[in-house]
Amino acid sequence: MKNFSPARKRIEVSPGESVRIIRELQGLSQTQLSALCGIPQTTLSSIENGRVNLGVERAKTLARALRCHPAVLVFPGWDVADQSAA
Repeated sequence: MKNFSPARKRIEVSPGESVRIIRELQGLSQTQLSALCGIPQTTLSSIENGRVNLGVERAKTLARALRCHPAVLVFPGWDVADQSAA
């Protein structure tokens, strides 16, 4: 067990990709998520494809529907050790 190295982040994930990943992990279609949160399916598609910014209010709405913290959606690649909040 002495010869191991910590896992490294392999890819960057955008907020839209984070929404898609969490939605798919929960087995939801965009239509089903739209029904849960009230955001139109076309807007969800645009968010997931990076054409529309997620925004704080939409992140809160989606987080409630996806049962996760909004920060998971807004800041998917945040690393406290590497980045400052200021």
